[in-house]
Amino acid sequence: MQRFDLLIVGAGPVGLALALALKDSGYSVALADARDRRAVRSDPRVLALSHGSRQTLARLGVWANLRPTAIHTIHISQQGGLGRTLIDHRDYDQAALGYVVSAGELAAALGDAVEASGVPLLDNCKVGELAADSENVSASLIGERSAPLSARLVACAEGGMQDDDPQIVRHDYDQHALITQASVAGGHRHIAYERFTPGGPLALLPNGDGFAIVHTVSPEQADRLIEMPDAHYLGTLQATIGTRVQLTGVATRLRYPLGLRYRKHAAGERTVWLGNAAQTLHPVAGQGFNLALRDVWALARHLREADGIDPGSPHLLRAYATGRGLDRQGTIRFTDGLVRLFSNDSGVLRHLRGAGLLGLDTLPPLRHFVAKRMMFGARAWP
Repeated sequence: MQRFDLLIVGAGPVGLALALALKDSGYSVALADARDRRAVRSDPRVLALSHGSRQTLARLGVWANLRPTAIHTIHISQQGGLGRTLIDHRDYDQAALGYVVSAGELAAALGDAVEASGVPLLDNCKVGELAADSENVSASLIGERSAPLSARLVACAEGGMQDDDPQIVRHDYDQHALITQASVAGGHRHIAYERFTPGGPLALLPNGDGFAIVHTVSPEQADRLIEMPDAHYLGTLQATIGTRVQLTGVATRLRYPLGLRYRKHAAGERTVWLGNAAQTLHPVAGQGFNLALRDVWALARHLREADGIDPGSPHLLRAYATGRGLDRQGTIRFTDGLVRLFSNDSGVLRHLRGAGLLGLDTLPPLRHFVAKRMMFGARAWP
């Protein structure tokens, strides 16, 4: 039987980042993934990385291998209502508020670094049911390397949220996200746009020479928009974003259903859940992966500071979960609140939203608080 100190289930960006953060920690670490190790490199989605995530990826040694597009300014507005807010990087003495990078490119950089580190990656192997006792977690690999194994701690970094699990809180937003790439006349000028509409937010993220589009609509609208000729869909996007930019073309569209799902407790008996195994958030404000990376870094810090102590000890896992509680719950509520507040056509709320956006623009302390929370997560709290 193979034995490890830590088994990471899921070799996407979150699992890979944790493996890399612990590569020279003294713990024996292994990754297992049901997919081929190259599969995540073709992920077509883009990630909006906060300034804090940039710092973490630099510490992991992979930032220099990425080709990110910087976000210098964030323009926030609502369709059919007054009020707008501008957040500019120069107000915070930072080179950028955040960055946009391909999810596949990030997975490739992390994967190459993990392979170079010597951490074993068991791909094409599904991890069977986990059984924890007082000393270990037992599991079996199903696939090309079918075999029993055990670990003192298991980190589930992908999937694992079953609909019948009483520990899972869920809410269906009745929205789908259409993602695509758009070209733009005159360049993006490193401005990201978040445009709130009654059907959901529209995000334009500077990416390469154009924009990565995340367009949130109802499922019925998604049915129509996914089948539209490119020229007609381009017109829909242009009408939604207004005259701020001139879009000149769109690429193939993909769609994803959106909902909120999260575990009440991110740590259990010799098990910790990270990334989409711990929480799946709405893409508004691009908080999901940034929260996951903060969780990864915090867990790695707790394990390193344990200095050889049992990595699955209840004391260590309680300390980790308690330390991450404020940021985790705050980010979940922040994104959920934005969706509920802005994804409706209430006249009263439209005026209140406009006043709120105007307040953010005219009250620097409030705007700075929101900006720093987006850049650093819990570190923005007093």
